[in-house]
Amino acid sequence: MRTRSILAAAVTAGTLAAIVPAASAHAAEYNSALKVRGIQYDAPGRDSNSCSSGNTDEEYLTVKNYSSSATVNLKGYVVKDAVGNRFAFTANHYLQPGDYIKLRGGHGTDSDAKNVVYRDNCNFLWNNDKDTIYLYKPSGSRADVHSYTKRDHDRDGNGYIGYHG
Repeated sequence: MRTRSILAAAVTAGTLAAIVPAASAHAAEYNSALKVRGIQYDAPGRDSNSCSSGNTDEEYLTVKNYSSSATVNLKGYVVKDAVGNRFAFTANHYLQPGDYIKLRGGHGTDSDAKNVVYRDNCNFLWNNDKDTIYLYKPSGSRADVHSYTKRDHDRDGNGYIGYHG
């Protein structure tokens, strides 16, 4: 009986040793203070991407700085969706600890004080039924992944927080 217990312990320890490095590698991949907090993917009203009278500015993605002490500059960060549509933050935008910014469609004046950056593009970026959003650091490594579906609830918008890396 004792031999079986030792053998079982050795097998269990070997199994845990094989699992732990994989979990650590996954956690390190998404080691970032910035995370997608939520998304308003279906702008209220009838979708219209007209720059003069459309509602693309009502479609937005919220990115939050979850650090308790570090200020993060968004310059160089990239947001992509599942099919490769992308937006790159090309200007300095500083997020203090706990602060957030809404990346809106359409045109407007970027403002750190008002927590908003505009994509300067009147086309809708996010699908109205489901999508996956990837946030990349300036280094190119992935900071976060956020998926949503139409039928589920999103804390910040109207999508589903199906996975956060």
